[in-house]
Amino acid sequence: MTDPVFFVPSRRYSVGEVAGLTGAVLADPGHSHIEISTIASASAGGEGALVFVDGKRNGASLPTLHAAAVLCTPDVVGLVPDGIAVLVTPRPQQAFARIGRLLYPDAERPVGATGEAGISPFAHIDPTAHVETGAIIEAGAVIGPKAGVGAGTVVAANAVIGRSSQVGRDCYIGPHSSIQYALIGNGVIIHAGARIGQDGFGFAGGARGPERIPQIGRVIIQDNVEIGANSTVDRGAMADTIIGENTKIDNLVQIAHNVRIGRNCVIAGLTGISGSVTVGDNVMMGGGVGLADHLTVGAGARLAARSGFMHDVPAGEIWAGFPAKPMKDAMREFAWLKKMAKTKKDGGGND
Repeated sequence: MTDPVFFVPSRRYSVGEVAGLTGAVLADPGHSHIEISTIASASAGGEGALVFVDGKRNGASLPTLHAAAVLCTPDVVGLVPDGIAVLVTPRPQQAFARIGRLLYPDAERPVGATGEAGISPFAHIDPTAHVETGAIIEAGAVIGPKAGVGAGTVVAANAVIGRSSQVGRDCYIGPHSSIQYALIGNGVIIHAGARIGQDGFGFAGGARGPERIPQIGRVIIQDNVEIGANSTVDRGAMADTIIGENTKIDNLVQIAHNVRIGRNCVIAGLTGISGSVTVGDNVMMGGGVGLADHLTVGAGARLAARSGFMHDVPAGEIWAGFPAKPMKDAMREFAWLKKMAKTKKDGGGND
């Protein structure tokens, strides 16, 4: 539930305003005056709440829905109880997200830990560092020699920007995160505890055991990337590790040295990407995906959760399984295994 201790709505919106802002069609114009004061899930609802339902498979809660208004697809309009404003749109979740950002602008982007403005007297900024006017550097933060921080960027409490690293404008660097050997674009969000630019895992076998290979590359993070809490992005060995613009990375993701990730990718939590993997634009990875080193994932591919990848994935394909393979092949194997297990259980198999 929303808690006014943490998030307070900016103002109320009428259903008519919601329709205008989202392009949704109001089923009954007589409901245009109804006011929206919060957002909620369809299962929770509540007084003054705006909810969304996308398709019949998600419409089980509609007959008992209690809310002010619902954004929904045309196929479930008839399930909405009387008295609730119905806003019809083919993409209700996207419309819901837009209104949510307007209602709760503070939830759209992380805010600093201390609420300070400007440069805290308890921050450490090297004399050779350059911090543009309008940046916020909170207590305990460290800005190293020759590092740069752009205007509008928040470096939260106890974050570290290492020597010569550059952070663009309007970024957020979360508490206790560290940035080393990195060039970061504008509008980047790096959540608490993330580690950017530490050594890649590079060792060579030697007579006395593993010997370190120097990691002398950088991390390049392009504009509007988001990196989740406690995720890690290793710097390159000799080349750079690159994350393309507008890519979104969940919490607890490991990205190894020399990895190149394209634009507009979505990578869910607990994913591990080994060294020198190349990922095309618009790729989606489910939680817990693992990729062996030096693979290529083509643009627009989708990798199912918990899948393990030992081979390249062609552009646009959906792969699943362990080891991963095209989805239709994986489903065929799962069906065969299920059939064999049932045969054994029914006593029809041979030992």
